[in-house]
Amino acid sequence: MTKRIAITGIHTGIGKTIASAVLTEALRADYWKPVQAGCADGTDSEWVRSVLSGPAVIHPEAYKLKLAASPHIAAGEEGVRIDLHVIRDRLKEMEADSPQLIIEGAGGLLVPLNEKEFMADLAHLLQAKLILVSRNYLGSINHSLLTAEVCRQYKLDVLGWVFNDQYMSYEDEIAHWSGFPKIASIPVVEKADAAFVSAQAALIREGLTKLL
Repeated sequence: MTKRIAITGIHTGIGKTIASAVLTEALRADYWKPVQAGCADGTDSEWVRSVLSGPAVIHPEAYKLKLAASPHIAAGEEGVRIDLHVIRDRLKEMEADSPQLIIEGAGGLLVPLNEKEFMADLAHLLQAKLILVSRNYLGSINHSLLTAEVCRQYKLDVLGWVFNDQYMSYEDEIAHWSGFPKIASIPVVEKADAAFVSAQAALIREGLTKLL
């Protein structure tokens, strides 16, 4: 079975896509964002493709929605209902070509995908190991620990945290209080390009490989 690693965040706009690119590069994995909401300025898949150095497969989205909004709203605007089993079946189709796959979620774990299911339900259905992305800002301890609690409620298999930005001693405290280890800390830069992604990947490759 494909080694599946799902990436989720504590908030929107906290660096999930940058973290996903770094992890994809570090593991020489393939990449998939099954649900993309908002594509007027390009998709996350297109950006990840542009910064990877290797021949990774970037799988097409299962749902590519125009409106930059919560996926259930964006889907409703197009008369579509996001079906988690469609996403699971798409994963089964790509497994033979992708022995290791980074799966980037949309927003956080309690982002609704339809009228009754959330990103956490998708992570559980896909049987993916989970990496949590937290950006250090005032209030992120609360958001991070709430995310950790949701992981426990859904019995998700959490590998640990990737932090984005630096702010006081938040990283060590969040890792301690959540009980999930720190995997990496990615600095914020004005423009994350291929050289940045490659350099960050090199820093975490050995430790990440051992963790898996």
